[in-house]
Amino acid sequence: MKALMFAAVMACAAGFSGAARAETVVLRALDKTYGLAKDIAIPVGKPMKFGTLTITPKSCAKRAPEETPEVSAYLTIDDKPVVDANQPAPQQNTVFSGWMFASSPALNALEHPSYDVWVIDCRS
Repeated sequence: MKALMFAAVMACAAGFSGAARAETVVLRALDKTYGLAKDIAIPVGKPMKFGTLTITPKSCAKRAPEETPEVSAYLTIDDKPVVDANQPAPQQNTVFSGWMFASSPALNALEHPSYDVWVIDCRS
């Protein structure tokens, strides 16, 4: 299954050879606890907090309008959960690192009990 997923991701990434690189990634983030969805625009290379997550886009690509529509972003998402004041401070850990595709949000998704994040657009 992982080999099939890897092949699909690589095939999709290969189709971006003529894609335009963007300076800003637009993501939709959902806080499952409160049922709140928020669209957030993050400059490539700049980390942004959403709840306990720190989202850092590394790259964003959007196909040319005459091609099959697709938007992809390479993201690193770290989580530093909040704990009781009597507990030691938790370590920040990477919960996602890889490409996300707007047309296939389930292909390579963030798996987190409290949050969902998916790619919407790339902007210059």
